[in-house]
Amino acid sequence: MKCFSRYLPYIFRPPSAILSSSCHAEADIISTVEFNHTGELLATGDKGGRVVIFQREQESKNQPHRRGEYNVYSTFQSHEPEFDYLKSLEIEEKINKIRWLPQQNAAYFLLSTNDKTVKLWKVSERDKRPEGYNLKDEDGRLRDPSMITVLRVPVLRPMDLMVEATPRRVFANAHTYHINSISVNSDYETYMSADDLRINLWNFEITNQSFNIVDIKPANMEELTEVITAAEFHPHHCNTFVYSSSKGTIRLCDMRTSALCDRHAKFFEEPEDPSNRSFFSEIISSISDVKFSHSGRYIMTRDYLTVKVWDLNMENRPIETYQVHDYLRSKLCSLYENDCIFDKFECVWNGSDSVIMTGSYNNFFRMFDRNTKRDVTLEASRENSKPRAILKPRKVCVGGKRRKDEISVDSLDFSKKILHTAWHPSENIIAVAATNNLYIFQDKVN
Repeated sequence: MKCFSRYLPYIFRPPSAILSSSCHAEADIISTVEFNHTGELLATGDKGGRVVIFQREQESKNQPHRRGEYNVYSTFQSHEPEFDYLKSLEIEEKINKIRWLPQQNAAYFLLSTNDKTVKLWKVSERDKRPEGYNLKDEDGRLRDPSMITVLRVPVLRPMDLMVEATPRRVFANAHTYHINSISVNSDYETYMSADDLRINLWNFEITNQSFNIVDIKPANMEELTEVITAAEFHPHHCNTFVYSSSKGTIRLCDMRTSALCDRHAKFFEEPEDPSNRSFFSEIISSISDVKFSHSGRYIMTRDYLTVKVWDLNMENRPIETYQVHDYLRSKLCSLYENDCIFDKFECVWNGSDSVIMTGSYNNFFRMFDRNTKRDVTLEASRENSKPRAILKPRKVCVGGKRRKDEISVDSLDFSKKILHTAWHPSENIIAVAATNNLYIFQDKVN
């Protein structure tokens, strides 16, 4: 990626009005971000159960520097708060994950999930409406049959473009614990949903039945030593998937071996250095996200302090390890007290698998170039991000003398965190969710 030598100068695109108030309500906090397969659409889900879809404008010859900005295309309420009467538990409406299906026709399809229920949504456009019904008048009221004397042929008349979101399938009642991942299979007929202890395989056409493909629940819950934290299908092989655990391990499973994939085909784990062992070792080694590379050759995992890249052919250690915010090692005690140590950061690949991106605190996000081994810290904040201004790299100073452009590790704001990011599948456009603001940056065009 050429720009990396110039610290990836991404240009700010102002967030849309719906994602901007500074005194943000809890419901407006963005909980997931996902580009579709072409990158023309970008979906966000929030804690209030809403899905907002942004569409990229067509590039105009008159204003080439605008290069197709993203504007709001559709907003709909995906999930409502529910109550589980059997367990006397409230079920949050918060959207945990969104996954797009490849586009087959004029409509778009996406999966969204909260803690318990996955929904398949169809998003379609309508610019014509039928008029001239026989049994109804123009307002939709039923006409008196005795007054109908002639048969009419309804005609389609143009109308203002309307984007409609309709739920096509609801996949419910299959998870005892909270759903943390959904992943669409490369056969596009099935998908999986994972919770703390089980992974289920669904067919898109069947809502009342799923196959349990992984079950790590012990007979005695007191013997429970780890939970499933994330799961994803291989991008090309429909029989292969991986899931990560709170113990920092990754299991690769092959569904051709047996129907229940309790025995893994491969087991990825880095042996722990005994000299680094501390009270926090287990907590910070828990994997919060796992992603296959687009090529399918590598897996990327994110734990609390690092991003690791694993080669599918080497199980005993990662081939690359990137320190995201190593300066926080000395702060683990206070991060444990304020619960930040349990934050679940995500990680993403760029379209060519050459650069990886993940979030940090103080609205910082990090990028690592796998070829040059260079890295950069950038900040998503309204103060520093004027439209079309180049982002300046940020540096954190760990004690000693602080330079003018550096920020001290003691003055980092841990309430501002970048947990969710997304990268356009083919271009250098990234979406970064900072609490209730969505930032879209793109690389600089000379």
